[in-house]
Amino acid sequence: MRQRVALSSATVLTALAFSTLVALAQAPSLQEQLAAQYKVVKMAGNGTVVVDAGTLLAVQKGGIISVPWRALAKCPARFEDNALRPSTGFCSGMMKNVSQYFRKGNKVYPLKIDVSLDKAKISVQVVSCDSCNGVDPPTGMKGEVVFQFAKGYLEKAAAGEVEDTIGQVFAISNDEGQQDQAGQQQGGQDQGGQQQGGQPQGGQQDQQPEPQTVQLGMTTDQVQAVLGKPEKMFNVGTKQIYVYKDVKVTFLNGKVSDVQ
Repeated sequence: MRQRVALSSATVLTALAFSTLVALAQAPSLQEQLAAQYKVVKMAGNGTVVVDAGTLLAVQKGGIISVPWRALAKCPARFEDNALRPSTGFCSGMMKNVSQYFRKGNKVYPLKIDVSLDKAKISVQVVSCDSCNGVDPPTGMKGEVVFQFAKGYLEKAAAGEVEDTIGQVFAISNDEGQQDQAGQQQGGQDQGGQQQGGQPQGGQQDQQPEPQTVQLGMTTDQVQAVLGKPEKMFNVGTKQIYVYKDVKVTFLNGKVSDVQ
């Protein structure tokens, strides 16, 4: 009798363990949940957006560099501890002549979302909704933000918590009418190369001030106006080095010559 009870208990435990494994296997991954929330768009050969039920987003923070869609370098900004840190250094300097900044309120579409559990980060690439922002001819500018989390956080985090963090930089736009019009206008661009239907909306690129970032050639006073007082300062011959928490600025003869 005791042997039967023991066998029955073992069978129940085995069944429960199997059910748990099946449930875990069937549960959508964080990557899949974010892909369902942020539907990406495809790009046409001429750099215009093909709107296929893409999720329209509104930029919430300035400081995100945007580069031409076909550019290999993206110069991603970094979001960590509720703060957005713009890209600085070699990449931003290299792309200076062809880049610009997304401004707060600009409309964009998600282009690609990558979740890296081992590195505890999520990379979100977006592309401009030029018809939404009143840009004509369309430019197809893209940008990227890397959301950095504490090690091990993403392995247990709920999708809603992660979406709240992403929403601090890219909020889902509730302007459905604007999204519909954007789809019609971008579709017209793909077929005939010209915008069709409706007047461009937005005009925010002329209204929002460009965020301040450190650029080559800036003086020490200009850098401190952007980054504040450095944690450490070093004088090495004709060079002067300002050290901040996550960036080092080198001056040559009083002008920025390198940012790392």
